[in-house]
Amino acid sequence: MDFEKILSKIPDYKCFLTVDEMDENSKALAEEYPDKVKVFHAGNSRKGHPIYCLKIGNGSKNALMFGCPHPNEPMGAMTLEFFSRAIAEDDELREELDYTWYIIKSIDVDGTMLNEKWFKGPFTLYNYTRNFFRPVAYEQVEWTFPVEYKNYVFNNPIPETEILMKLINETKPSFMYSLHNAGFGGAYWYLSHDLKEIYDDLMATARKVNVPLHLGEPEVPYGEKFAPAIFKLIGFEDDYDYLEKYSKIPPEKLLNSGQSSDGYARTKCDCVCLVTELPYFYEARIESDKKMDFTRREAALEKLEFMEDTKKIVEKYYTQVCEYMSSDNPFSKNIEQSIEYSKGQNETERNYIENNEEYDELCKESEALDNLDIPKFYKLIYLGLLLRSVEYELMKDNVEGEKRAKLQDVFNSVDEELKEASQVAEDALDYNVIPIRKLVRIQLESGLLVASHIN
Repeated sequence: MDFEKILSKIPDYKCFLTVDEMDENSKALAEEYPDKVKVFHAGNSRKGHPIYCLKIGNGSKNALMFGCPHPNEPMGAMTLEFFSRAIAEDDELREELDYTWYIIKSIDVDGTMLNEKWFKGPFTLYNYTRNFFRPVAYEQVEWTFPVEYKNYVFNNPIPETEILMKLINETKPSFMYSLHNAGFGGAYWYLSHDLKEIYDDLMATARKVNVPLHLGEPEVPYGEKFAPAIFKLIGFEDDYDYLEKYSKIPPEKLLNSGQSSDGYARTKCDCVCLVTELPYFYEARIESDKKMDFTRREAALEKLEFMEDTKKIVEKYYTQVCEYMSSDNPFSKNIEQSIEYSKGQNETERNYIENNEEYDELCKESEALDNLDIPKFYKLIYLGLLLRSVEYELMKDNVEGEKRAKLQDVFNSVDEELKEASQVAEDALDYNVIPIRKLVRIQLESGLLVASHIN
């Protein structure tokens, strides 16, 4: 199929849409095309905000697509914002693809709202990380599907996850697209099935708009690679087995969340699942295979030490104010989990790096970037979350006296740390901000390639 007709219509978006803006647009689309588009109330978020699902078309196969499974990742919401209108308007493509499309633009609306301060720009490392939010693992939509494996049981899905479970159970999708994105790096993909015939086309979606492939370190070291920058979706079982093999601590003591949407879908139907990971910021070095004068192991261990030092800085400040953190503080939960689990996770990763032969080789420039410079960006994420943890408490009217003074003192110190670390990252990373239109194009074309490949 030729998708250029639809891809060429993607607007030159200058910012990301808020939850309220997307909700309004979904309702307007259903009113404009009542014979093709239905919008229904799929359920409510933990804070009671309605979550709307669009049902478009009447094909013989079902497809489920949802954005913001991690709320700091609104790229997919923009893809669905465009696609929902485009597929409603294009009768020929809708009939040719032969799907009934179930579309939720933002599945974690509460978390998405906590990111909205950076949605309108400026798109800088500081502004992004200063206004960043990502929930603790056991409150993430993508990672709270029920699972039982070996010595571990998780059966506490959050309401948003239950919405997806219900849709998966009822629609049994042939194609499911959980729309994620990375923060910094290059383009890469995860697939539930090994679809060799389309890998060149997938990689071309990024290359034709000059977005580099992510050829540095994989997101996790134990994933199966199908092709350059294309991996098999990582299951909960893979995570558990990795911890079981390389950690001195039992896996069940290092885990507190469930499995992902694709893992759950596999138990309900024969579903092809896709994740397209794209960054907001990229550096050309991310696809360089130039050999450095040090090993991949040396670089990976240096990254580990840098992130350990970052966690120590975060812990130093957090311990000064942890007694003042309220149970409803969404930011501090992630910080607490990071401190609690970091030592065991770092020891596991160190053991893996030190005992696998692939780390003997000379480091590629892409891997060096991933290990030595991009961590400077991720340091900002932790500092930003810490700052927002303290800020959340300072915004309460009943915080007074010594408590307010201590919180304010730590806030000022962390704010300065974040600004200084942002400048370090700016100096180390010769990065570019990718236009939203390019990101939407890559995600949408990737999804259409996979969806059209399914019989």
